Amino acid sequence: MNFQVRLEEELGRIEESKKTPTLLLHACCAPCSSYVLEYLAKYFEITILYYNPNIYPSEEYERRKQELIDFLPQRKYPHPVHLVEDKYLPEEYEKAIFGLEDLGEKTRRCYECYMLRMRRACEYASQNHFDYFTTTLSISPYKVSSWINEIGKLLEKEYSVKYLYADFKKKGGYLRSLELSREYHLYRQDYCGCKFSMEERERKEV
Repeated sequence: MNFQVRLEEELGRIEESKKTPTLLLHACCAPCSSYVLEYLAKYFEITILYYNPNIYPSEEYERRKQELIDFLPQRKYPHPVHLVEDKYLPEEYEKAIFGLEDLGEKTRRCYECYMLRMRRACEYASQNHFDYFTTTLSISPYKVSSWINEIGKLLEKEYSVKYLYADFKKKGGYLRSLELSREYHLYRQDYCGCKFSMEERERKEV
């Protein structure tokens, strides 16, 4: 499946409907959110859910959250953009990837991390009657977009909330996020966020 084509088709239908549906957008940081908001805010009233129990240490979690809080008022969007912070409970991440700790990037460990965060986003979307849910995760070249969209499809069926298919790195999305980061002086982390990716970065630096 070409996820970008699927996204464009869905956005076309929304535009033709002359309605503004609600979208629950899981986000991990301000740089990843920057382009996705620029792209989607024309079509949706967006609520960002900041749910990232994988981020380590807690100081990093707080820094990424604050950067997102500070960034949002700096841009004007066609429709309101809201922000909701969920609880920071690292033990939820540890439970989700238990037994997979020694695996590297782009392995089952990452899949379960995607599933954990996207499931929470879908639950929130279902409980609060959103029309759609999706995540910014696919903008990163280090994430497996096919897994992200596979998970979205599974959760859509389970919770009866429409999933917005996407591969946000396409059409220059990742490069645009770099431009926006420079323009707004956004903090761009140099590791995925979890303890294991931080350790892998440190090993490479030695």
